[in-house]
Amino acid sequence: MKTEPVKRAFKYRFHPTNEQAAELSRTFGCVRKVYNLALEARTVAWFQRQERVNYNATSAMLTQWKKTEELAFLSEVSSVPLQQTLRHLQGAFSNFFEGRAKYPRFKSKKKTRRSAEYTRSAFTYRDGALRLAKLKNPLAIVWSRPLPQGVEPSTVTVSQDSAGRWFVSMLCEDASVGPLRALDTAVGIDAGITCLVTLSTGRKITNPRHERRDRAHLAKAQRALAKKQEGSRNRDKARLKVARIHARIADRRRDFLHQLTTRLVRENQTIVIEDLNVRTMLKNRSLARAISDAAWTDLRSMLEYKAAWYGRNLVTIDRWFPSSKLCSACGTVRDELPLNVRVWTCDCGTTHDRDVNAARNILAAGLAVTACGAGVRPQRESSRTGQLAAKQETLTAK
Repeated sequence: MKTEPVKRAFKYRFHPTNEQAAELSRTFGCVRKVYNLALEARTVAWFQRQERVNYNATSAMLTQWKKTEELAFLSEVSSVPLQQTLRHLQGAFSNFFEGRAKYPRFKSKKKTRRSAEYTRSAFTYRDGALRLAKLKNPLAIVWSRPLPQGVEPSTVTVSQDSAGRWFVSMLCEDASVGPLRALDTAVGIDAGITCLVTLSTGRKITNPRHERRDRAHLAKAQRALAKKQEGSRNRDKARLKVARIHARIADRRRDFLHQLTTRLVRENQTIVIEDLNVRTMLKNRSLARAISDAAWTDLRSMLEYKAAWYGRNLVTIDRWFPSSKLCSACGTVRDELPLNVRVWTCDCGTTHDRDVNAARNILAAGLAVTACGAGVRPQRESSRTGQLAAKQETLTAK
């Protein structure tokens, strides 16, 4: 059976010349300026006149802004990234009106990542050479992996992160991605901190704790940054050093999660996870750093799109399911199970490893959801402490 090509982004490092870096930096600044002007115009129109301004109206405003003496510099860069940022603002408002996001915020000059998006009318890609509008020479891209053969990008996004690294992301239709051979295996996953994931098979994947490995270097760099004078060149150098440490941590974490999620998706037909309320868990100050380093949200996001790519089933059960307190042998639910209890014995005589038992219960609940099409939503805890304890079984590690 022929499947539809999957839209997939291919991201690469590139090293711009001084001329290219200057032009792209101007483009980033203009993109930020147009976004903020359009957001201000839409906000004022609504709160003062109760008028809704859409993308077409802001596009007409952009034409008028370019004709003014104050904003004439907007005409010096490619118009495509400016139009694209207006489309992104329209999408941000759509998400806000539909309850998926908060009200759009203004872009700051100090934002950690700067970017500009180009459509096909503003770039050419031939024989491995990518040329952007307003740039004379092609970008010096480090081709770490090939693009799909015979496919041209539909959009190109150029970005610079807080560590000063330049990236180009090309969105292509990849026909090589499709459903894998169907399997008869299923696995339940219990996320934690000491063990990043515990599988229903009994296997535990240790958390590499990427942030902890560089914590001493990061603290030293941050102390040096705090001592530098605002606006000085030495402060910029110190800020860059801190950003590079953060980037190294994030790269290692992302690479580990990609390898883990790809292996889980390839080896199992059905994957069952819990719907964790990570935002609420991060309010616990003593555990916020460890939870952030575990990156459960990124883990779930990768599982979701990879399962869709490869024809796997990803089942999410309710966050209030008592996976740890439920005996996977007899089905008895314990009234209390403190977080420091890692091994417990049920009245039926079965001894459980807390995390493995939770993973097995998650798998059973997910298979039940798949079989009957119903949700798993048991009775909720009454107090806020009970709400946090409903899932934070493994949060005893500091």
